[in-house]
Amino acid sequence: MHWYSVLPPLIAIVVVFWRKEVILALLLAIFSSEFLLAVQHDQSILFEGSINSIERIVAVISDGGNARIIMFSVIIGALLAYLRDSGGVRATVSMLINKGIAKSRRQVGMLTFFSGIVIFIESNLSVLTAGILSRGLFDKFKMSRARLAYIIDSTSAPVCILILLNGWGAYVLGLLSGYDLPDTAVSVLLGTVPLNFYALIALGLVLYTIIADKVHGPMKQEEQLLSHEIDLPQEQLPETKARFMLVPLATLILSMVGFMLWTGNGDLTQGSGSKSVLYATLLACLVSYVLMSSSKQFSHQQLVDIGFKGMGELLPLVSIVLLSMALGASLKELGTGVFVAGLVGDYLPLWMVVPMLFVAGAIMSFTTGTSWGTFAILIPIGVPLIQSLGLPPSLVIAAILGGGVFGDHCSPISDTTAVSSIASGCDILTHVRTQIPYALVGGVLTFIAYVVASLVMI
Repeated sequence: MHWYSVLPPLIAIVVVFWRKEVILALLLAIFSSEFLLAVQHDQSILFEGSINSIERIVAVISDGGNARIIMFSVIIGALLAYLRDSGGVRATVSMLINKGIAKSRRQVGMLTFFSGIVIFIESNLSVLTAGILSRGLFDKFKMSRARLAYIIDSTSAPVCILILLNGWGAYVLGLLSGYDLPDTAVSVLLGTVPLNFYALIALGLVLYTIIADKVHGPMKQEEQLLSHEIDLPQEQLPETKARFMLVPLATLILSMVGFMLWTGNGDLTQGSGSKSVLYATLLACLVSYVLMSSSKQFSHQQLVDIGFKGMGELLPLVSIVLLSMALGASLKELGTGVFVAGLVGDYLPLWMVVPMLFVAGAIMSFTTGTSWGTFAILIPIGVPLIQSLGLPPSLVIAAILGGGVFGDHCSPISDTTAVSSIASGCDILTHVRTQIPYALVGGVLTFIAYVVASLVMI
């Protein structure tokens, strides 16, 4: 693999921070990646590269799993609009405050945090549920949407990779099952839980911001500018019944579990996350429609208009999700991930191999925007190191998993970043800018922890 395979993601990242335009950055990265592929295949750089860029996006949509995620990202806009325009959000906020469940900023933060933890089945569902439940509460207590985006993003993936009874655990288990390891794949995976330092530190940092009620850096600036960012028209919506929000939300959660069991033939860990979250969102939309229609306050045409308006509001973010997937597919063919993984090298001191696997995973996930893709590339590299060098299996795998999540938290081209922005109602670049300082602190502490653990365990 060649050094120039890192140029497309670097172009994307430079453009994002220079021009503050994510869609332009992703398009330029896709085009540059396809131009490099055209050069490799002795094709016309300008013509074939341009056509291949278009076809790459088409290929992403033609994949069933990707198409379902994109559909979910659009349809969730309709659900959010129904919950908002029904007055159910304001009613739920008032109910939680009156019952003393959310009567302070700390309680609101803890409610959001535990919502993300309890729903560990699927990361998108965790982000979505916690975001929908807490948006109105954060506005009520003058807490920024950037803080909400940080809490749900930095809770969902770490929890999913620690509580392994979900699609994340099944996926990693599948990657490990084909190798001859000193212990069973299940025991190795369970052993990663106490050694996944980034996930544990990320959750600790979230708890710090909630319990201390303190934020720092760019997020503190967002809190100070909050009075200019509250969506005032939303506050003017009439308060109705809490059931207009809680019933569709309960439908979303419970049906997600049901569909995971159904698609997994009774095994929750084998269920399809992309299918289940799409079906559950559609069912929640239907329930919300029926509730609003039966209340006699909304006509069918009004509900159709509300739904399409909500979907339209999310089109920019859905475009980011689509282009992120296309860029990831293009970079995979270009070999960016393999090149970054190779930077670990064969000449490192033994105690530095695990920390550098964490760094390689972080860089790969950051530049490609995918943690799962990082796992798929780095685990086949890490396992032979376990076998040949006698490294602790759980420590190596934990470093790879943590690096993938860390890079994903920092990446402006990650689809998870886009979904967190959708769920919280926060601008995607604002979310990236305010979350990065916390993720970097967690990353540095994790690197130090892996150095210490390597010195002790190897």
